[in-house]
Amino acid sequence: MANLFQFDRKRIAGTTPGIVGIDEAGRGCFAGPVVAGAVWTLRSFYENPTPVKRGKFINDSKQLSPETREEVFALVEHWERRGELFFAAGTASVREIDALNILGATRLAAQRAIENLLGKLPAGTPCPFATAGTDDAPLFDRGRAFPLMLADGRPLSPFAWRHEAIVKGDATSLAVALASIVAKVSRDRLMTSLDAEFPGYGFRAHKGYGTPEHVAAILSRGVTPLHRRKFLRNLAASAPDGVPGLENLRAEEPDVPAQSEFPF
Repeated sequence: MANLFQFDRKRIAGTTPGIVGIDEAGRGCFAGPVVAGAVWTLRSFYENPTPVKRGKFINDSKQLSPETREEVFALVEHWERRGELFFAAGTASVREIDALNILGATRLAAQRAIENLLGKLPAGTPCPFATAGTDDAPLFDRGRAFPLMLADGRPLSPFAWRHEAIVKGDATSLAVALASIVAKVSRDRLMTSLDAEFPGYGFRAHKGYGTPEHVAAILSRGVTPLHRRKFLRNLAASAPDGVPGLENLRAEEPDVPAQSEFPF
């Protein structure tokens, strides 16, 4: 964690009030939503040596065991209670993924994560983030300083907030690494809760990823409303006849209902 902590600390210049990290979980899954995490580590967080001591094992969520991710998530909750950071998750549903493609749905999930994070701020607080279209302006304007927003991977475009994309950001920046853990733990918990609703598919174990066990379950039991239809088209092309939900998959055109109708 020390290298991630120091990377962020060096990026905080002058009066910059912290760093907002953004990352996602579940982009490549056959089933379930895509979830984004947003973590705003305040400037005071980097002036306190305690996070380095308590979270020295923090890293990209993919490098951690499920047990360690849960432990870090509990630390994030603790740090939020102490007022050292804010965090939130945002979700884009299976039907939104099929309608918008995974890149569009990931941006939507990230947008919702930021909106949910803003919802945690005290009522009446001015928006603390710099808006898109101000890339040439300093992160200090009319007496207000804006935090630096870092996203893992490629730029989120279009996106409402000014940000910087960092390849392998979850292994570079502490704020992004924490966001990756928030996204992963939030999504894993959701998929585990859905296991009982769709018995026999093993969602508790594989969390919707295309494992051999998951593919075998689809071929024997068919497609559920939790499955991303566009992600199953290659499987449908080679599947035997008679698999429920796969036969007419290529002919389907996704239709986006009102947001309140998205069950997953």
